[in-house]
Order: sequence, then C-alpha cells, then structure tokens
Amino acid sequence: MLKSSTYLRRPISLHYIDDDILEFYYQAKGKGTKYLSELKENDILNIQGPLGNGFDTSIKNKKILITAGGMGIAPIKLLIEKLYENDSNNYITLIAGGADENAVKIIKRFDTSSIDLYITTDDGSVGDKCSTVDKTKELLKEKEIDIIYTCGPAAMMNALIKVSEKYNILCYASLEERMACGVNACLGCSIEIKDKKQGSILKKVCYDGPVFDSKVLNI
Repeated sequence: MLKSSTYLRRPISLHYIDDDILEFYYQAKGKGTKYLSELKENDILNIQGPLGNGFDTSIKNKKILITAGGMGIAPIKLLIEKLYENDSNNYITLIAGGADENAVKIIKRFDTSSIDLYITTDDGSVGDKCSTVDKTKELLKEKEIDIIYTCGPAAMMNALIKVSEKYNILCYASLEERMACGVNACLGCSIEIKDKKQGSILKKVCYDGPVFDSKVLNI
C-alpha cells in the first residue's frame, strides 16, 4: 500500500457498478488524485460512502436531457443505466462536452444505443465546435424536454440553470465543491440556498447534495 501525504479524503463520483466492481473516473490534478492514480492491484484503499443525495432515478415516462461537461461526465454512465432500469419509456438525450477529443473519449465506454447523443468540444476536434450550453439552447428549440440533469463546471451549470428557468423546465444540478468531512460535520462545503420561510439558509453539499433542485440555488 502506498503512503499518502494527504490528510483529507477526495470526493469522487461513482462512475459505474458491475457486480462487485466499482469504477471511478477522475483526473489526476493534485496530490490526492495523483496518489490514487499510482495505486496498483492488491493495494488497499479506504472508501467512505456512498454519501449525500444523488439524481432522482425513480422518474417514469419522461423526456430527459442530461448535459455534462468535463469531469462532470463521470457519474452519467450509471445515471443513464438507472433511469432506463426504472422505466424503459424514459427518453434520454445526452450532451457531453469538453475542451477536446481527449476530454470526451470516456463516452466510448457508454452504452449509447438507446439515447440521443451529442458531443461538443471547444476546439472542434470531435463533435460540434460549441459549448454544451449552446447545444442545449439549440436542442430546446427542437425537442420537448421534461427534466434537465446537469453536472460539470460551475459556470456551465449556472448558465444551464438560467436556460431551464427561461423554458420553465425542472433542472437538477450536481454541484462540485471542496469537501472535508463528507458527513455534515464541518462547514467546508456549505452553500447558501433559497428558503421560502427564512429567505436563505446554509446547506452542506456533501450531505444535502451534491444534487439540488436548481430553483433553490443562488446563482
């Protein structure tokens, strides 16, 4: 087992489950994820979870748009499978975007046979040369959508939330925040959300989220 120089855990989305195998998709950026990338078979890794509240997969017979950018693509593979497992009548459109071809190559591991797939890249190396937000706006002019699920950079999700408000579409966003404890014990991932009675209150992304109804988010 490698000895990590980090103290805090790293919050990472669950990419996929296959029997007793858990898959994680992440980018090695700092000390913590670099350590994870150097683990070998039979090394021991202490995992805490699952934690918080994810996307609602109990919906039935809905037209769903999933817009994911960058590392926000990570939880989408499992999300699509669970939405179809619950109801095969759910109609899913996926927009996956990134900076370039390498940022979206993980989509090749998805089962996209039953969904409408659109790829966008900033440099146009694959798919359409535009942002996921621009592609969402384009599709909403053509398609009837009941629910939007989104995960990715904050700027992307904030823009999508405004689009969902314009079209009066229910939108759920999976927030990316630094987390320390993961169990509602500290204030590391606190965000301010709208509350009908109190105006605004603090919620913890690790415990109350990471997925929130966009209507309660202050953007």
